[in-house]
Amino acid sequence: MPGFVTRLNTRAKDLVLAVQEYFVLAWNALRFTFARPFYAGDVVQQMDVIGVQSLVIVLLTGFFTGMVLALQSSVQLRTFGATIYIGRLVSASMIRELGPVLAGLMVAGRVGSGIAAQIGSMRVTEQIDALNTLGTDPIKKLVTPRLLASLVMLPVLTVMCDFVGILGGLVIAVAYVKIPSGLYFRTIWEQIAVGGFTARYVPNDFIQGLVKPLVFGLIIAVTACFFGIRTTGGTEGVGQATTRTVVTASITILIVDFFLTQILLSIFTA
Repeated sequence: MPGFVTRLNTRAKDLVLAVQEYFVLAWNALRFTFARPFYAGDVVQQMDVIGVQSLVIVLLTGFFTGMVLALQSSVQLRTFGATIYIGRLVSASMIRELGPVLAGLMVAGRVGSGIAAQIGSMRVTEQIDALNTLGTDPIKKLVTPRLLASLVMLPVLTVMCDFVGILGGLVIAVAYVKIPSGLYFRTIWEQIAVGGFTARYVPNDFIQGLVKPLVFGLIIAVTACFFGIRTTGGTEGVGQATTRTVVTASITILIVDFFLTQILLSIFTA
């Protein structure tokens, strides 16, 4: 029993230390964005890796999610004779919730694992130690460009995911539910330009749809770099780092999404 308590105490201390190091890494990466030298070339390269190369999988995910959402909702709305509101439902769901979450999960799976593997390989081959020897801060050189690229590109990917998701809903609305495309887009306009604004004329849908991917981008970049930098044990450790990155980032996105939704709803419905 004393041995179990000791192990539990050790694990708890390690967990608290890891959380502390995680937030210290995030703070330093953000702080270095305003310090010289600026690695603009690295930022552009990472924007290509994180954004451009993730475009296809995000667009496919958004398009078919919009189709499935319209198809499932049409069954329920038909019961109440309200199928004309499919566009409103699809647009609100995609912009507020599904677009940011799906884009975040797709990028976490495709890009997060790649970042962790790349930085983890640099760690086990002592390239990061070499950067320290040369007087280059590894966080500023490796973490900050990936963080900036993620903060820029994930909202862009989310907007594209929202757009193709709405188009996917249009396909089902026109081909399956037999709703005119004009009516579909009119209900979307009512949701975005009328129902999406609060009494203070604040664009509720757009703010919720763009705040979340910013937070998710931060989570993905910091989590991937955190596990990459902490990699030990050679190639096996690199594999473990990529797995932990995807699992941790995905779970964190879902948990943070719940609390973000609560906060944003309390702000806009107050």
